[in-house]
Amino acid sequence: MVRIEDVDTPRVVKGATGQILSSLEAYGFEWDGEVLYQSSRFEFYESMLVELLDQEDCYACECSRKSLREKGIKSGLMGQIYPSICRNKNLSSTDYSIRLNTNLAGISHFNDEIYGDIKLSLKAQVGDFILKRVDGIYAYHLAVTLDDGTQNINQVVRGSDLLLSTCLHLYLQRLFKLPTPQYLHLPLIKNSDGTKLSKQTGAKAIDIDYPSATLISALQYLNQPTQASWINLKPRAILQLAVNQWDHHQIKPETLPHELS
Repeated sequence: MVRIEDVDTPRVVKGATGQILSSLEAYGFEWDGEVLYQSSRFEFYESMLVELLDQEDCYACECSRKSLREKGIKSGLMGQIYPSICRNKNLSSTDYSIRLNTNLAGISHFNDEIYGDIKLSLKAQVGDFILKRVDGIYAYHLAVTLDDGTQNINQVVRGSDLLLSTCLHLYLQRLFKLPTPQYLHLPLIKNSDGTKLSKQTGAKAIDIDYPSATLISALQYLNQPTQASWINLKPRAILQLAVNQWDHHQIKPETLPHELS
């Protein structure tokens, strides 16, 4: 299955979805069923958000990032640590952003297949985080947690930049009574200055003209065995060979912040 995570509609680039699907096909990937678009699931997200509101697990908040900076709110590993300023104000949920109440969240922890045991105190190190912005955009954390549950995802492989976000997702899974997948976070590919390769940092789109060479380079970066003769194979054949001898224990993790190590 393929999921297009276009929940942040103002940032969606016209034609990007087509490019993503074409790239997947060029690299030999296949999927079952129809493509799922997060932008088609806003009604579902809202119904689940209302459920949390009814349970008093989240609340409306009028604070902006600017106002929090002006108050001198300290930052942590995931940005400003929101100190529940609006938790008891009983503001209208239709006029403001919605934050999750982390007062009873405790320590969120999981065992990552590469990085090992990851622990985070949501209340102390993250604070009450946003599930829906004041402009009506649903947060990635809410959407991806609900979609993983709906699509019966039992294994999640993604970049290490989302390692801490997983701790947020675990708490949401608990509130929604959803199962927890197995997680494996991959080290990021970075520029010479240490910034990750992404559209935010101006990285070029993946090259679909030489998919076999790019696949081999990616496998080598992950310290997986390859052979020079693979360059003559179709991408799908390379993927099958890589699957047959895949060993995630050979992947070298990045250094974590001292708060997590």
